Amino acid sequence: MFEDIECEYHIPVLYRETIENLVKNEGGVYLDCTLGGGGHSEGILKALSEKGKLISIDQDQQALDFAGERLGKYGKKWESYKDNFENLDTVLYLAGYDKIDGILMDIGVSSTQLDDPERGFSYRFDTKLDMRMNKNAKVSAYEVVNQYEEGRLSKIIYDYGEERHARKIARLICEIRAEKPIETTGDLVEIIKRAYKGKSPKHPAMKTFQAIRIEVNRELDVLERSIDKAINALKPGGRLAIITFHSLEDRMVKNKFKEMSVDCICPPELPVCRCDNKAKVKIITRKPITPKDDELKFNKRARSSKLRVVERLG
Repeated sequence: MFEDIECEYHIPVLYRETIENLVKNEGGVYLDCTLGGGGHSEGILKALSEKGKLISIDQDQQALDFAGERLGKYGKKWESYKDNFENLDTVLYLAGYDKIDGILMDIGVSSTQLDDPERGFSYRFDTKLDMRMNKNAKVSAYEVVNQYEEGRLSKIIYDYGEERHARKIARLICEIRAEKPIETTGDLVEIIKRAYKGKSPKHPAMKTFQAIRIEVNRELDVLERSIDKAINALKPGGRLAIITFHSLEDRMVKNKFKEMSVDCICPPELPVCRCDNKAKVKIITRKPITPKDDELKFNKRARSSKLRVVERLG
């Protein structure tokens, strides 16, 4: 199934399912909000006719450089912008478009970012604390770990990592950093391990690293704002496809899509509708699309991915 996907950068998850559900107008204009290695972008470009157009966004210059070499062969059919996809409305304005035919968001950190020791995303490497998707961002994991007060740190680890040891981990971090700054991912991993008694079914640092990464890159805030902007940017019949990798993201997408798919939002006790609200979208995927067994054999990191799709109403 995946032999024809040329991607040295990373394997795009739910590749065929995404393209098939997103591209409904071969001559239309599409936006890939998370370019990464360009796997999904190239899939969209292949599905478009010569009249079609794809705009891709990424805040990571490394990704833009790689994809620029890979997708340059498509000429004027493709263009890219360095930005955070929360500014997708500005990007579309600069590109000269008001309403478009489809938008893709592949949320989270890419395999290449995880596998690059210097980026500080992974607990597998002992390197400088960073975790910034945009290397020019002011706040890195170092500032979160060494400057956030204990209560705020505990809340982030609990809310974004769903980590039951959040308070103990935050307390240990504050105790250690009072003596000297916590400089590396390895230092942080050792602190987190102290909060666990006995063996953990997964790496004990996994949830805390996820939480800090989400905080550093404001991932949930960006996602929530971007969904609203994306729906407003679609033509009637245009589609928004979002791939998520953990429950917090998927829950937000599911709830936002549900909220936008109903007419009346009045309290149930009111006998007559007074809100005059109209549904903006039709839900295409009542249940999320998940990877098939053949993809999981090829790409184990796809196991937690979920694809949800909605279509803009007129």
